[in-house]
Amino acid sequence: MGQDLLVYCRGFCAALSGHHQSEDRGLFPEITAAHPELAPVVANLVRDHNMLEHLLGGFAAAIDAGADDETLHRHLDGIGAVMETHFGYEERQLLTVLDTLALEGDPRTLLGDLA
Repeated sequence: MGQDLLVYCRGFCAALSGHHQSEDRGLFPEITAAHPELAPVVANLVRDHNMLEHLLGGFAAAIDAGADDETLHRHLDGIGAVMETHFGYEERQLLTVLDTLALEGDPRTLLGDLA
């Protein structure tokens, strides 16, 4: 895998981690305060965030270890699969709520740098 792509992947992974941490600390508490019935949905999303952190850590470790392209692609495939299901679930469960929720605070605090 080319060095430019690895630098991009590291930057994207860092931004994704920051986004999830911001959601966990900022957005999700606001959602559950306004819609306590969504607590199980938020718990599932936080669980996904934790899984993605684990996968991103494994990918970073593979990069640091100088893993071959096939190994790096397997890591990326796993991350991509979880992201796809996570974002689909998040959109199906929260999109309507987010359209109506009057959020308090700076979007970057609530959503991270991907906002």
